[in-house]
Amino acid sequence: MFLPRSRQSAMSRGSEACGLPKGLGDRIQKTRFAASLRSSTHQHSSHSTLPTMATQRLSNVLSHITPGKSPLDQITSQNPDDVVITLATRTPLCKATKGGLKDTPLDGMVFKILEQVVRKSNLDPQLVEDICLGNVSDSKAAYYIRAACLAAGFPTTTAASSVNRFCSSGLKAVQDIAAQIQTGAIEVGLAVGAEHMSTGGDRLTRPFVDEIVNANQHAADCLQPMGQTSENVGKDFNITREQQDRYAAESYRRAEAAQKAGWFEDEITPITVRVKDPKTGEEKDVTLTKDEGPRWGTTFEGLNKIRPAFPDFGDRSTGGNSSQVTDGAAAVLLMKRSKALELGQPILAKYVGATVAGLAPRIMGIGPSVAVPKLLSKYGLDIKDIDLIELNEAFASMAVYCKDVLKIDHSKMNVRGGAIALGHPLGCTGARQIVTGLSECRRRKAKILLTTMCIGTGMGMAGLFVNEQM
Repeated sequence: MFLPRSRQSAMSRGSEACGLPKGLGDRIQKTRFAASLRSSTHQHSSHSTLPTMATQRLSNVLSHITPGKSPLDQITSQNPDDVVITLATRTPLCKATKGGLKDTPLDGMVFKILEQVVRKSNLDPQLVEDICLGNVSDSKAAYYIRAACLAAGFPTTTAASSVNRFCSSGLKAVQDIAAQIQTGAIEVGLAVGAEHMSTGGDRLTRPFVDEIVNANQHAADCLQPMGQTSENVGKDFNITREQQDRYAAESYRRAEAAQKAGWFEDEITPITVRVKDPKTGEEKDVTLTKDEGPRWGTTFEGLNKIRPAFPDFGDRSTGGNSSQVTDGAAAVLLMKRSKALELGQPILAKYVGATVAGLAPRIMGIGPSVAVPKLLSKYGLDIKDIDLIELNEAFASMAVYCKDVLKIDHSKMNVRGGAIALGHPLGCTGARQIVTGLSECRRRKAKILLTTMCIGTGMGMAGLFVNEQM
């Protein structure tokens, strides 16, 4: 069913005059018109008139859109059915194969972080209806999250699942839980991101079948190693070795400054684990309290001496200007705002939304450059409206490119350092960025947080949050 063109035009002009983002008014009016037609039809139907989940959600969305409000006012408004974050915490990030978490496999890390969620949230575990684990390299992740949640004190009625969208998996888990809350499927859910890179990796065990590899170049390019894609970005967009090393040096400097100032302390939950001495075989309990990645005193001059990591593909990316291979876990507790208020839970932030976008696999690193504009356009925002940005530093090549193309003020981006200095536990990072970002928002009284990352095989993802710890 279509609206007459003249009526569409009038509605569009009226909606934009009221301050709604361009085009949004049209969609709302069309939706209302269609809804009124359905309502009229239902009056003559023998079917039940009870509202469906979809129409309930539509009503909720429309109730948030107030004529005359700016896009920023729209996303910062507080409504009973908002999805909010009441707890965001993480383990220390440890060096893979030789750090504090090397002997604590994925299920052990997940169990540890779930235990801490129960302890720190003061929330009855019976109220948590679903848990989603973002993980990349372990095919048994779905088993682990279910067993770990039961061992950590959650009841058998708490469901669990795992999700894998490569480096965005932690954010994808948050998005999946938030979507269930938004549709009314659940009221309380937990998103976890975790990766044990000491034992796992994201390499394919075999190439694709010939039908895929020979279909087209983009399909074949999904086989490219991540290091090769970084060198592609460096060469295609002329991101020099010097630019990359200078960027990396600044990431290390910021992480060192943040660590010395104690800024990470409120986002990290110390955990006690068993660690085996590789020389003697002796095992002992160790309490991990801080990230192992930051190398104090790292300089551009020192980084510039490091050999290229992927000489078969280029000479710009190194172990010093690429993200570290890391173990770690993070958790984000989400619920409906009305439920949080009912339970007396502290509201840290409002989840606004997240989106994903695709691009050519061979330059997957620039994924944020397509995901961020897509997300901002959905809410009528500009990059200047964002107070704080966590952009995953998979490689300095992509971080430099995305910062410049998106016109990001570097003083607002990765202010505590990024994955080059802290590490990049693949499935954990999307959740870890939220934990770090909200902690920094609280410290500097920043309002709008954006998180984003590139994704293997050619994608980017971005999430938007409103800090309420003001």
